Amino acid sequence: MKQTATLSHEGGSQAAAAQCMLAAMLIIGITDNAVPLLAETIGLGQFYLLRTFVALPFLWMMARARLGGLSPRNFGAVLLRAVLVAVSMVFYFSAVALMPIAQALAGLFTSPILIVVISVLFLRMRIGWIRIAAVLCGFAGVLMVLQPDPAAFNWLILVPVAGGLFYALGSLATGLYCQGESTVAMLFVYLLVQGLLGAMLLAGLEIWPQAVPAGADGFVTRGWVWPLWEISHLILLQGCAAVGGVFLITKAYQLGEASYVAVFEYSVMIVGPGVAWAYWGQALNIWQMLGIALIITAGTTIALRSR
Repeated sequence: MKQTATLSHEGGSQAAAAQCMLAAMLIIGITDNAVPLLAETIGLGQFYLLRTFVALPFLWMMARARLGGLSPRNFGAVLLRAVLVAVSMVFYFSAVALMPIAQALAGLFTSPILIVVISVLFLRMRIGWIRIAAVLCGFAGVLMVLQPDPAAFNWLILVPVAGGLFYALGSLATGLYCQGESTVAMLFVYLLVQGLLGAMLLAGLEIWPQAVPAGADGFVTRGWVWPLWEISHLILLQGCAAVGGVFLITKAYQLGEASYVAVFEYSVMIVGPGVAWAYWGQALNIWQMLGIALIITAGTTIALRSR
C-alpha cells in the first residue's frame, strides 16, 4: 500500500510538473510574439528596464505569499547565473524583434545541444553514439530553420545562436552552483540584473548615440522614448510574463525529473511559430518545419539520455 501511494504521489508530481511547463511555454509563446509590436516604438534597453519595473511588484507579492525568500544562499553563484541568462535574453529578444520567431527560437534552443558539447569539451563528460547523433541532428535542424545563405552570409542569424550559448552556460551554472536556491530569489536577482543591463544600454546610447532605423529595425539602437501610453498594456503583459513564465519553468523543474520536464519545454517551438503564423502571417516552408521537428527530436533525445 505504501509503495502504491508513493508511486501515485510521484506520478502526480510529474503530471503537475508537465502542466507547469506547458503553461509556461504557452505564456512565453504568446507574449514573445508581442515583442515586435514593442520594438516598433521602444528600444531594447528601455524594454529590459520597464520589464523589470513591472515585474518586481509581482515578485514582492510572491515573497509575501511565502512562495520563497528574496535572499539567495550563495549570492555569487546566483548572480553569475542571472548575468548569463539575462545576456542570453538580450540576444534572444533582439532576434525576436528582427526576424521570425521560429528562427529566434531555433537559435535559442541550441542550448541543450551546446550544453552537451560544453560538458564533453570542458567537463570531460562521456557520451554515447545516440547523443552524438542527437547533437548532429539538432545542428542540422537549426541550419534548416535559419537557412543561412553561403553566397551572401548574414551575421544576423548568429544573434539567436549567441543567445543559445549564454542560455546553455546559465543552465550549467544553475545545475552546478544553484541547487537548493529559492525560485523567487533566483528570479529576483535575474530581474535586478535585467534592469541593470537595460539601464546600461540606455546610458551607453546617451553617451554614444547610434543611427536608429525606422520601426523594429531600430530596436537595438533606440534610446529612451516617451510617452508610452499606447503600448502600456504590452509592457504590463511582458512584466507579468517575465514573472509567471520563469516561475512556472523553475517550479516545473522542482516538481518533476529534469529529463522528463525538459521534453515539454519544446512545446514553445510549436506555440510560438503557431501564434506568429496566426497573427503575423509568418508561414514556414517545409524545410523549416522539418528543421523544427529535428530540433525537438534532438532535444528530447538529449534530455531523456541525460538521466
